[in-house]
Amino acid sequence: MRTGIKVFAPASVANVGVGYDILGFALEKPGDEIIVRLSDKPGLRITKITGAKGKLPTAIEKNTASFAALKMLQHIGEEGRGIEFEIHKKMPFGSGLGSSAASAVAGVMAVNEILRRPLTKRELLPFAVMGEQIADGAWHADNVAPSLLGGMILIRSNETLDVHRLPIPKGLYATVIYPKVEVLTKHSRGILSDQTSLKQCIEQTGNLAGFIIGMYNSDIDLIGRSLKDVIIEPQRAQLIPHFYAVKNAVLEAGALGCSISGAGPSIFALSTNSLIAERVGEEMTRIFTDAKIENQLFISKINQEGAVLL
Repeated sequence: MRTGIKVFAPASVANVGVGYDILGFALEKPGDEIIVRLSDKPGLRITKITGAKGKLPTAIEKNTASFAALKMLQHIGEEGRGIEFEIHKKMPFGSGLGSSAASAVAGVMAVNEILRRPLTKRELLPFAVMGEQIADGAWHADNVAPSLLGGMILIRSNETLDVHRLPIPKGLYATVIYPKVEVLTKHSRGILSDQTSLKQCIEQTGNLAGFIIGMYNSDIDLIGRSLKDVIIEPQRAQLIPHFYAVKNAVLEAGALGCSISGAGPSIFALSTNSLIAERVGEEMTRIFTDAKIENQLFISKINQEGAVLL
């Protein structure tokens, strides 16, 4: 068997409360792994999928990872190149942690690596977004960009993929809990009203601006005051059992802020150090466990690397 390469792409938290579709950050774990090998047989082929419980298609144009890679290969004039894919899903589906984005990122980066990097990491972004788009039908980079590039990412424009990294204050930790209840992204987007009051718009844009300034100045108090979503969270909270009980408990435990990760049902909180992050995690776990809802906890620094070659 030919030697292959393995790429890891991390999970991500999108929206970050105040930045619907325009803010996201990468976690250290979980994430997806993809192994690619060159083949004498022309074209892309998916030879193996693990961890997906039969939920992922093997058709190249229907799978986020292979579709992203195909679009990149077409762009560089190498669509006939023989490449075999192994996809190893190591994160939950429908969790609000960017599962499809991680697959798309890992797929496009793995192919780029095995072809000795014809494109830069940043140049891979549009193809990864194309891959994720086939999973949820939306063109947005708030999961894909941090999974690929790492860090906390601001997307000024999804249309043009004008993305920028924000500085991360020293010691910042994320605590994320995934309660194992089903929240479909399409449903979670579908319940959102297309009407926003002027008052809400003013408050939300003030919070977004304050959050960005807080990140640049390492102003922890400003970050905490700004992490308040007055538009999306109130509409989506109904989809997540015990959301407000969790939010109130983690703020009492010292978290800077707490909101829904992506489309949910995962909930994230930011804290100023690992001790508080762990205490926050204990509160999250306690509430869902007491409610007899199976859950999975992740505590992580903001992942500054994004997708990496293993």
